[in-house]
Amino acid sequence: MKEKKFVQEVTLDDELKYEITKTQREGKITCGEATQIAYDLKKPMLKVGQTLDVLGVKIIECQLGLFGYKPQKKIVSPHVDVTPELKKVIEEKATDGELTCIEAWHIADRFSVPKVKVSSVCEALGIKIKSCQLGAF
Repeated sequence: MKEKKFVQEVTLDDELKYEITKTQREGKITCGEATQIAYDLKKPMLKVGQTLDVLGVKIIECQLGLFGYKPQKKIVSPHVDVTPELKKVIEEKATDGELTCIEAWHIADRFSVPKVKVSSVCEALGIKIKSCQLGAF
């Protein structure tokens, strides 16, 4: 596995380290749990992700369905039954065939749909989701 550059550069936040250590199970934490820690402690998501890397805690169950599921790794699949409005917004927000993780989350909130539905529509449209807020991809 390729070592991430920032791992050596991160100064550990004791409060963040404590919450991660308390929440993780067998060296794993869900995307939702990591997000909740960031929200509760008012810490940037990327800082949480960097701390997870330093602590060697693996992120599982991506809320967009892109990684961390067993046995198939990802659970997202192309979704073709979509409202024209949702499709239009996704296409408008995508740049060069890519949509950021945070933008996918905003779209899901705006349309009151599960995050995995947005990524499923992206999959059907050939749009790649990039820039995980936790730094996983």
